[in-house]
Amino acid sequence: MKHRYPFLLVPFQLLSDVISLSLSFWISHQLVKGWGASFSINEVSFLGLLSLTWLLVVLLLRPYKHSRIKFHVYELIYRHLMAVLLLAAFGIFLWFLFQDLRLSRLQLFYSSLAFWIIGSGWRTMAVVLLKIHRANGNNTLNYVIVGYNDTSQKIKRFYEQHPEFGYQFFGFFDTMTKENKSILRGDYQVLRQVLQNNHIDCVYCCIPRVDHPILKDIIEQSNQSLYQVKLVVDFTFFFSQAPSLEFHGLTPVISLSTEFLDHTREHILKRLFDMVFSSGVLLFGSPVFILLGLITKLTSQGPIIFSQDRTGQWGKKFKIYKFRSMYVGASLGHSEGILDKRITPWGRFLRKTRLDELPQFYNVLKGDMSVVGPRPLADYDVKTLMEESTDDFKLILAFRPGITSVGQVKFGYAGSPEEIKKRLKYDLLYLNKISFFFDMWLIMKTMVIMIKKQGK
Repeated sequence: MKHRYPFLLVPFQLLSDVISLSLSFWISHQLVKGWGASFSINEVSFLGLLSLTWLLVVLLLRPYKHSRIKFHVYELIYRHLMAVLLLAAFGIFLWFLFQDLRLSRLQLFYSSLAFWIIGSGWRTMAVVLLKIHRANGNNTLNYVIVGYNDTSQKIKRFYEQHPEFGYQFFGFFDTMTKENKSILRGDYQVLRQVLQNNHIDCVYCCIPRVDHPILKDIIEQSNQSLYQVKLVVDFTFFFSQAPSLEFHGLTPVISLSTEFLDHTREHILKRLFDMVFSSGVLLFGSPVFILLGLITKLTSQGPIIFSQDRTGQWGKKFKIYKFRSMYVGASLGHSEGILDKRITPWGRFLRKTRLDELPQFYNVLKGDMSVVGPRPLADYDVKTLMEESTDDFKLILAFRPGITSVGQVKFGYAGSPEEIKKRLKYDLLYLNKISFFFDMWLIMKTMVIMIKKQGK
């Protein structure tokens, strides 16, 4: 027998919410009528109607259905808020329907507010306790991975990094070779025995490593052995192509189109903003540019503007421009941070305030860069990422690089291969949040860093 009782979770959540609703109604009654006031028959009847209405809301919105991967506090609180708002709407309807009961509208408002707060509270506690319980090796799900490749290793690493999800690895299965013999638990014959004799809850099948006949056998056996089958397809290469799933009748079809074709309006607006914003900075900021250039020239020997080849969108090379912050003849390579001996005293000020980046608005006007986007990479950074984070690097290349970015705001200048990879992780967050308002937020954060001289 399997040692988990997931069927008890829904009744437990429903009972907890009914109790929370009753407690909320009692609190609102005390606030409106005064502490110690007794319930009237009308109020008890209305509470009964609200409880039945909550059952209807649960059936409509299904707020208790969630997977382990999406079992987050914010997700549960958001779902609960939507359910409470719908309950409040039904409650208002009932209040109008039964006005003769002389129920307080204020009491209904307080009940809804208290119900959301109490419900959010016990949900937060439940998530924390359950994740701690699972991280300690309890309430686990056993999983196997069929097909050994880079994608299957990522699945394993993902669950190793998130023990709170409660997934226990049971081995890789694939065709045995000399290279993978020490890594695999067995071939497909061994897999069949494991699925029959062990309590496996989930089978990850990595496409295209798993042939169709084997996949069909795994799916057919799942009905008898009661495990889930999940197909894993490596879409990393296609992320920049905006994949979407379509159904031609009963046949699923993955549609690929470039980011620009699927988000033409957003890209046109972003480019229009870049041109207007960069033109304004170059025009109205020209006195500041002249002043910074003079100070750069007077404080150290060498040119005012420093240029360097960078890798932009789709791997296209372009020259990036900055106010020079290093001594002439300093070797190029990974920076050692703001205390790097190659940096001039004036250059440290420029870097802390990010003023050295101002000439890049010319790059924006030319179309090589955007105001907001992943930072453009030098050749030595490209080499590092190509060797150690190839897939992530390909995603970054799908977008026009920017003067500021999530990585620039949250991390700053990258001075080593490890820091480059860390900043890359931050820049990858931007790819899922591209919007005008998020760009404005990043620009404002960058301005705060410039004013406070917090650049790293």
